[in-house]
Amino acid sequence: MGASEERDVLARQRFDMADAAPLLLDARMAVTSWTADAERLLGYPAAEVLGRPAAELLVPEDAARIPALIERCHEDSGWTGLLSVRHRDGHPVLSMVRVVPVQRIGGPAHWVVLLADLAGGPGWDMSRSALEQMTARSPVGIAIVDADLRYVWSNAALEQFGGGPPHGRLGRRLADVQPGLDAERLEAQMRRVLESGETVVSYEHVGRVRSAPHRETAHSMSFVRLEDDHGHPIGVYYTVVDVSERYRARRRLALLDRAGQQIGRSLDVLQTAQELADVAVPGLADVVAVDLLETVLKGAEPTPGPAQDTDAVPLRRAGHQSVQGGVPETAVEIGEVASYRAGTPPIRCLIDGESWREERLDPLSREWATVTPAGRAATFLDLGLHSVMIVPVRARGVTLGITTFFRRSRQEPFDEDDLGLAEEFVGRAALCLDNARRYTRERDAALVLQRNLLPHLFPEQDAVEVAACYRPADELTGLAGDWFDVIPLSGARVALVVGEVAGHGIDGAAAMGRLRAAVQTLADLDLTPEEVLAHLDDLVSRAAREEGSGADTRTSGMQAVGATCLYVVYDPVSGLCCMANAGHPAPAIVTPEGTVTFTELPDGPALGVGGLPFESVELALAEGSVLALHTDGLIATARTGRDPEAGRERLRRALEAHGQPLDGLCRTIVDDLVPTRPYDDVALLMARTRRLGAEQVATWDLRSDPAVVAEARKATTQQLSVWGLDELAFTTELVVSELVTNAIRYAAGPIRLRLITEQALICEVFDCGATAPHLRHPKTTDEGGRGLFLISQFTQRWGTRYTPEGKIIWAEQPLTEPVI
Repeated sequence: MGASEERDVLARQRFDMADAAPLLLDARMAVTSWTADAERLLGYPAAEVLGRPAAELLVPEDAARIPALIERCHEDSGWTGLLSVRHRDGHPVLSMVRVVPVQRIGGPAHWVVLLADLAGGPGWDMSRSALEQMTARSPVGIAIVDADLRYVWSNAALEQFGGGPPHGRLGRRLADVQPGLDAERLEAQMRRVLESGETVVSYEHVGRVRSAPHRETAHSMSFVRLEDDHGHPIGVYYTVVDVSERYRARRRLALLDRAGQQIGRSLDVLQTAQELADVAVPGLADVVAVDLLETVLKGAEPTPGPAQDTDAVPLRRAGHQSVQGGVPETAVEIGEVASYRAGTPPIRCLIDGESWREERLDPLSREWATVTPAGRAATFLDLGLHSVMIVPVRARGVTLGITTFFRRSRQEPFDEDDLGLAEEFVGRAALCLDNARRYTRERDAALVLQRNLLPHLFPEQDAVEVAACYRPADELTGLAGDWFDVIPLSGARVALVVGEVAGHGIDGAAAMGRLRAAVQTLADLDLTPEEVLAHLDDLVSRAAREEGSGADTRTSGMQAVGATCLYVVYDPVSGLCCMANAGHPAPAIVTPEGTVTFTELPDGPALGVGGLPFESVELALAEGSVLALHTDGLIATARTGRDPEAGRERLRRALEAHGQPLDGLCRTIVDDLVPTRPYDDVALLMARTRRLGAEQVATWDLRSDPAVVAEARKATTQQLSVWGLDELAFTTELVVSELVTNAIRYAAGPIRLRLITEQALICEVFDCGATAPHLRHPKTTDEGGRGLFLISQFTQRWGTRYTPEGKIIWAEQPLTEPVI
């Protein structure tokens, strides 16, 4: 073969013959051969073209180029380029033209012309060679599989995703070239495309490939069905793009978003730490442990500055999680001490406040904790752990603990991106943990305050059976301005108190505590209910004036202005009940038969606001009656617009409907009328009245004659013998003798002696005098003045209370052994 023939062969190899229409020109460039493909391409039948100059088939611009093209054909033994050929209907057809000279022996040259329609293409020959260059150099993996899903072609870029070179794939299926890949799922996708003909774009596949066996990768794949000329499917064309970085970035953002939603949903330190561990598994790690300083769990302030004594750092497990149930990698339970050896990475991170990462742990190295699941020095190989990160839990410049991340089932180690992600959401969690710690501290302080402001246990007394229920509106702190109290008084009586200070929280609680202390002090003076409220009103007004001169209106004195109070005194000897009201709801009374009424009580002004004087009412209560003292949160529902009368009616129905022990009844009433999170603070104090039997009280009317002192002593001794209290006879005779003698000496009118046995032995002497005796400390040379001094030494307590007719001096002795 000559050089000319070799060039012809090369030209034909470079030109794509698949869709070319051939025709033959003579030496004069006239058409001498016309094929069916040429007729299909340009529309001319052979009869209209044969013998015509080829230039007539071109547009004028390209026809003018014919002489130059012929010259180039002679020089280069052919020419390839673009020409616009006129279709029979007149429109131009942009065609790829290949002109090859054919030499005839002893005659002029002829020309073979190949026409390929570009269908309006952008001026470049999309020949097979051009397409092969484009696919071969593309960074996108490209492959074609037949209808049996066997490879028929792939480009070199596909090799980077595993499966070997293109020639190694031919005739094989995806599962054959990449056995570790989820080939079944990908082939199912290809079959759906073959059956439906619908193109699938950006199908994301996550897994491991041979090129990165220890790292999870993500690929975006697109699948297109290939069809023959009749529209029948012949295979699938697909592309693969590595989107691992985008996938990891999206996963990191999703994990951060999840952390923001799930960490810090409560103000409990342990729950917040557990939420941190739950978020990180399995999205970031296979095992996570959160260990906090012991002071953090208690809500206390961590010690500022770095720790010095590494052996004494008290860490406790606050939360942990694992991809395996029960967290078998640790033997430390939530709340238990997490002990780490001195100098180990956890301790160093705690001291330095810097994160630490180890891609590959030494499998034979001992685990850092001093306690292991098997009770021995376990290695990381025993625990199955191979990669670790330790991130200090730091908030507001203070280290609260450490969070340790391990990988076990996933083979890829932690990298810098993983550490950055861990630091970011541990940092978010640290703020939530510190907020929970601060809340724990404030709540504990508030609860201590509230426990000290409200009674823990009711005092022992025989006058009433009591029960109470308290429900604050501030659920977080448990602090409120409502209060109740049961105060034993002289003469076996008892005072029942319910009050309310405007506002909630610590300010209202402080004001409430101040008023409660004042009421208890006034109660010890044995004043009448209206006098107690009058003195309390003066106290609030004076405190408000003293504190109101400053700019701060949140002091307890200012908070107490407008407070309400109900003060009730019940006498179990007479069955009389006396009560007065300072702007407070009147109590409900349930008779022994179950009838419910509300006391008609004069409305007194709220404390500190001034107005009408306080008045009291007195009524007789049958034994077994129930007094229901409450704050307006139980009946008033201003938030829902209901009036107090409707609330009282609801309370009436609730009291009538339930017949059960007093303690259960009290809680049932609150549950029926008040939601779990009430709009206002609620306090309910219920008291069932008792009566002292006639056998528990002994009374004597005495003449104002010194001779009756001996008679009083004798009667007292006899009565104590009847009660079986002979051991108290000596001290009681002394008390009776001194009190009766003082009444005869310093008072006028009738004298009455009364003994009561209840929780204590009570001795009372009534006279018509208005002068109170005073305790004196006599010298050894004094002839008198020792009476009340002796009484104060031999009795548990003593005092004076006034009545409209005079006064009563009383003394109490415990019913055990006498006080000597």
